[in-house]
Amino acid sequence: MKYEILKTEIQEGIAIVTISRPEALNALNSKFFTEMNSLLEELDKNNEVKVIILTGEGKAFVAGADIAEMVNMNSEQGIKFSKIGQQTFNKIEDIDKPVIAAVNGFALGGGCELAMSTDFRIASNLAKFGQPEVNLGLIPGYAGTQRLARIVGLSNALYLLYTADMITADEALRMGLVQKVVEPDQLITEALAMAKKIASKGPNAVKKVKKVTRKGLLGDFYAGCELEAKEFGSLFGNEGTEGMTAFLEKRKPNWK
Repeated sequence: MKYEILKTEIQEGIAIVTISRPEALNALNSKFFTEMNSLLEELDKNNEVKVIILTGEGKAFVAGADIAEMVNMNSEQGIKFSKIGQQTFNKIEDIDKPVIAAVNGFALGGGCELAMSTDFRIASNLAKFGQPEVNLGLIPGYAGTQRLARIVGLSNALYLLYTADMITADEALRMGLVQKVVEPDQLITEALAMAKKIASKGPNAVKKVKKVTRKGLLGDFYAGCELEAKEFGSLFGNEGTEGMTAFLEKRKPNWK
């Protein structure tokens, strides 16, 4: 499909996806969700793409959902708009390629929820994070109440959700909401370096790490251990054997 909001550049197996609606601080609207769903399907089928980087254009990563689109919705329409966003962000979680958020600026409301749906986050030191929905008499609608507590812990999550405080990248790093903070001009460089490092590893092993870790977090510990053992064993006789053989032979693995 033709993309008006999303810009994509693929280099060395890394897809850099830029949300480009700077006049609205990249606010999330129905068109964004339509485009993101389509793009995720394309990237999922593209075997050349090993890692996805998600970032924003201008001074915002995403400053929230589009209030102008939401303001006249009734309850039924609000539920539908929430579920559309949840389904899109679930696709980001479920795609078997690692997804890194390179948070360049404001990541508020739906923007913070979008960042949390990725596997981990690198932030510019100018980035700001928050869930300001209660200021509008609302709550997060794109699984923010669920993901935030799982990432930063219950008390940190409730503090952010109750107060609607906007926090700095350094504070987000302290809470575990982001994994690294860099200078603005180093953000994409750092994200690319990390993506290339991941892309150099066993591709099936990386996919299975994402699958097993995410499924295990949401389910029973012992069921997660069982899944881990199954996927661990599945790599013997193929990629795992090549990786171990290369290690013993002191050479780089030849991933197929």
